[in-house]
Amino acid sequence: MSLDPLLEMQGISKTFNGLRVLKNVGLKVYPGEIHALMGENGAGKSTLMKILSGAYQADPGGEIRIDGQPVASFDPATAKNLGIAVIYQELSLCPNLSVAENIYLGRERRRGWTIDRKGMQAGCVEVLQRLGAEFKPSTRVSSLSIAERQLVEIARALHAHARILVMDEPTTPLSSRETDRLFALIKQLRSQGLAIIYISHRMAEIYELSDRVSVLRDGQYIGELTREALSAEVLVKMMVGRDLSGFYKKEHAAYNPGDVVMRVRDMADGKRVHACSFDLHAGEVLGIAGLVGAGRTELARLIFGADPRTSGSLEVVGKTVTQLRTPADAIRAGVVYLTEDRKAQGLFLDMSVADNINVCACVPDARAGGVLDRGRAAQRSADAIKSLSIRVASGKVNVGALSGGNQQKVLLARLLEVKPHVLILDEPTRGVDIGSKSEIYRIINQLALAGVGIVVISSELPEIIGTCDRVLIMREGELVAEVGGASGHAISQERIIDLATGGDQVAAHG
Repeated sequence: MSLDPLLEMQGISKTFNGLRVLKNVGLKVYPGEIHALMGENGAGKSTLMKILSGAYQADPGGEIRIDGQPVASFDPATAKNLGIAVIYQELSLCPNLSVAENIYLGRERRRGWTIDRKGMQAGCVEVLQRLGAEFKPSTRVSSLSIAERQLVEIARALHAHARILVMDEPTTPLSSRETDRLFALIKQLRSQGLAIIYISHRMAEIYELSDRVSVLRDGQYIGELTREALSAEVLVKMMVGRDLSGFYKKEHAAYNPGDVVMRVRDMADGKRVHACSFDLHAGEVLGIAGLVGAGRTELARLIFGADPRTSGSLEVVGKTVTQLRTPADAIRAGVVYLTEDRKAQGLFLDMSVADNINVCACVPDARAGGVLDRGRAAQRSADAIKSLSIRVASGKVNVGALSGGNQQKVLLARLLEVKPHVLILDEPTRGVDIGSKSEIYRIINQLALAGVGIVVISSELPEIIGTCDRVLIMREGELVAEVGGASGHAISQERIIDLATGGDQVAAHG
């Protein structure tokens, strides 16, 4: 790593509508290092990176230096010319264009009055080979997977001679195998001298990749940790300003094996899910673990009536659900489902927090003579905002303006308004900062204490181990094993991975 920083940001502040969201923040990044930028949602990470990309202008008084030289004014064109590239969580490609056209976007080669597409395709072969891409420059981006589209974003940055690469939650849409490939590529880019600023809420990624970690909290720079000094306890305390020794809450009593709140029998869709059966007990937190593509979400959607099933039966609090064709049928039976994609499938982003909370509850009980009881709806949302500690000025604020953690709690509040017997949570803390994670775990624990049966589907094994009483392992569309509970097997990361990957079968036949 170079002795001189490639990037220095000093005294950076930013004010929106009289609210100061960044306060004299500093950051140093060196060539050939992976520098993690950590902080809760709302800490100021995105604002700082948008200033670096030129999308926002910092308040007067701060300074940005590249190679030790101050840059007088920062705009997107200046940032690109200085070799700064940002890959956002929502990729910014044009799906209807080819890979080459996306790589050259804004810098197109021309032959006279026409765009030289063949020249552009030839011109990006080297950078695609360097990244190990298996698709052609002429391939249309709409036909690529998410992981391949991410490669195109990185190729575009490298082709434009980027020296500082900012990656914002790059693994959120990726499978574990795709994530491993991305990590290998990031390490390769570091060895080639790139400075990489890496933003993620996933601690395991920070431990694996980062050389240094800088922490922001409430718009202020808190400090940095080197790789050698990195520990979960210190990092979490820097991020949230308090000790989270009780991070995972598991204070509910052990479940009673005779007290079954939901029975699932032979649930299948004829494609991804094959004859799955299990019982869920009142007050139990039951985990479903497995590799991406194992069929966990598909099983949850069958139970919730969101997808058609070819076979299977559902019983809730002793009553058979005779009709299960739509989510409304499941909700009437007392089963609710928190989707893994809260923005596309869960929330109405252009509606208020209050309206989002009341979507389900208003239908059965808040209408009289065809008129909505707005007073009752407002009280319901106010109570939910308080009980779930949703950080919002009022219920009138659009839910799209909230942080990921608060959006997730709004969705939870909506589901809890129907007083469910069973709550299915699919990736409940994906894209959520560590403080909000702790609050969501607290809510799960409180619901279990109240007797609600809870199913947690998660790709984060520490989350499964920390919150669940019992874990079912899913592999290739089937529930293949159980750990915890009365199974006789302790819940451990090694055991879950072994069962999820089929390593147990290899051992048995070895």
